[in-house]
Amino acid sequence: MRQAENLRSGRLPLVNSIRLPNAAHESRPWRIREIAPDFTLEDVWALPVHGGAEDFQRLLEVMAASLDPANGESLPTRVLWCVRDRLGSWFGWDDAAAELPIPGTNETSPTDRLPDDLRNTAADLHFDSLPFAPLYRTDVEFAVELSNQTVHGVMHLAWVDKGEGRYQGQMAVYVKPRGPLGKGYMALIKPFRYRVVYPALMRQIERAWNTRVPR
Repeated sequence: MRQAENLRSGRLPLVNSIRLPNAAHESRPWRIREIAPDFTLEDVWALPVHGGAEDFQRLLEVMAASLDPANGESLPTRVLWCVRDRLGSWFGWDDAAAELPIPGTNETSPTDRLPDDLRNTAADLHFDSLPFAPLYRTDVEFAVELSNQTVHGVMHLAWVDKGEGRYQGQMAVYVKPRGPLGKGYMALIKPFRYRVVYPALMRQIERAWNTRVPR
């Protein structure tokens, strides 16, 4: 109840209280649900970002700048990323990832599933600091994919209409682990994501947004 009141009044929620139930994402007719029905919805987050209908592009720009774990503001996040990068190099987790099929299918990318109206809608949007490949973009949605030897994942960004011309950013993460290795990897990193990576990311997003968008 208090979080809903904060959103209506324009006050930002606390970083440790912005993880949402999956139903907050699944209750809306996002196009990603047509494209990745066999992926597991791992996380849904209300981003500390508010604005008008025209601000979705700004959200994408802020996210592209903030999703740089190797050079982020949080020292623990940078350390974790360096460890992951080193392990990936040692064990070849990122080798030839683009050629791997989505687990349980013969497809290498959800782009093969895109309807005509979504094809080539995000070719000019890039997240240079991470190995994301753009999938599609609408006026209120943007999706990118990531593939490696542990998982095939999709990050979905949405601009959620809160009424009265006010919108809030939302991020959802979909995954398909690659066998026992992928499941074990996801279980291993889960506490680090929730306790270190996501809280630091949300603070960085909030600062970047407040710098770009006048209150």
